[in-house]
Amino acid sequence: MTNICVVGTGYVGLTTGVCFSDLGNTVVCIEINPEKLEQLRSGKSPIYEPGLVELQERNMRSGRLRFTDNYADAMAEASLIFITVGTPMSDDGAADLSQVKSAARSIGQNLTHRAIIVDKSTVPVGTGDMVSTIIAEHTRPGIEFAVVSNPEFLREGSAVSDFFKPDRIVLGATDRAAAHEVAELHEPLGAHVIITDLRTAEMIKYASNAFLATRISFINEIAQICEKLGADVKEVARGMGADKRIGPHFLDAGIGYGGSCFPKDVLALHHMAANSGCHPQLLQAVMDINQDARNRFVAKLETLLGDLSGRLIGVLGLSFKPNTDDMREAPSIDIIKALQARGARVKAYDPVAIERAGEYVPEVTFCATAYDAAKDTDAILLITDWNEFKQLNWEKIRTFMRTPIILDGRNLYDPTEMRARGFIYWGVGRGNHQPTLADSDGVKA
Repeated sequence: MTNICVVGTGYVGLTTGVCFSDLGNTVVCIEINPEKLEQLRSGKSPIYEPGLVELQERNMRSGRLRFTDNYADAMAEASLIFITVGTPMSDDGAADLSQVKSAARSIGQNLTHRAIIVDKSTVPVGTGDMVSTIIAEHTRPGIEFAVVSNPEFLREGSAVSDFFKPDRIVLGATDRAAAHEVAELHEPLGAHVIITDLRTAEMIKYASNAFLATRISFINEIAQICEKLGADVKEVARGMGADKRIGPHFLDAGIGYGGSCFPKDVLALHHMAANSGCHPQLLQAVMDINQDARNRFVAKLETLLGDLSGRLIGVLGLSFKPNTDDMREAPSIDIIKALQARGARVKAYDPVAIERAGEYVPEVTFCATAYDAAKDTDAILLITDWNEFKQLNWEKIRTFMRTPIILDGRNLYDPTEMRARGFIYWGVGRGNHQPTLADSDGVKA
């Protein structure tokens, strides 16, 4: 058993704290937001993550997990202190390290014994050295500590599973003995451990996310070409993915990546590269293609309906991906704002993200069901491929709609089936069939 302190209770921090406590460790999580702290102490999770709240409640009952806003209390017996605070984008694209700096200062001020500080936040290369310097400036003389970089690779929507079944554990440190101590903590997971220097570990996280984002932008560019040349991108991706050198993952064409990691990390890596005198042209192309995928999606609607002013558009799915309520950098935000800028009215449904969505897309009518979101609409836009959208009663939905237009941003449906049901259907990269209003009978005036 290890005594652990986790600073920050966002997606990474809360998952880390809860899961380490479930492995039998004693964990104290620090949360300085009073409302969020009260919520956590009552056994509730401030985020939607499948399976997390059940583990949280169980380990709180066992006494292995608790929450506080007091650094001295949380760190009193901790031998490992994880920094898991946010590193959002600043105005110039660089990662905002203000929360990391604040955490490092507070750790230094309250450190009373030897401990290993584990930086789990996604941070620019060189941040581990900065954290070490800040702690050294604020801690008492003679107290030993080491800083280890341990980048996280948790996917929202499957974070608990990813924690317990990781592909690899990356640890970077100047003090190799400290890295091996952190490795021992992860032994129950049975994962491959990679130990490097601090800066290399920090770069591994950025390089990994940038590569995955590149795959998404690549297949979206291929999808655009498929539409012009009459090929089906889903079959193209299937054929590509069968090559063991390529593999099938992250080859789903659509409306681009979003969330708390890919947009921020690609931009931050671009910023680091440019500031270092490099020419990150591929990273720039990845970002441009991602934005273009959203712009083309709205342009398709304009192709079908013309002027969008006064049109009522239904949106299915708001979160950036299924199984999460995270709205950060979600494609739905750009698409809805583009529709509103063109004078359209928007109604929307999402299984879990509606409560958060209002902060990002005001003046949207939020609905209780997908069927409510379809009523009297001139078109439906499928944005997030939640499971419950796979088996909707489309015959029923068609009777609700003013114009039976479906724009499928995730290629969730079969084009032939949807057209046979009387819909004007348009996916992403599914051949050169450009639908028109003439493709459907019974369009209401």
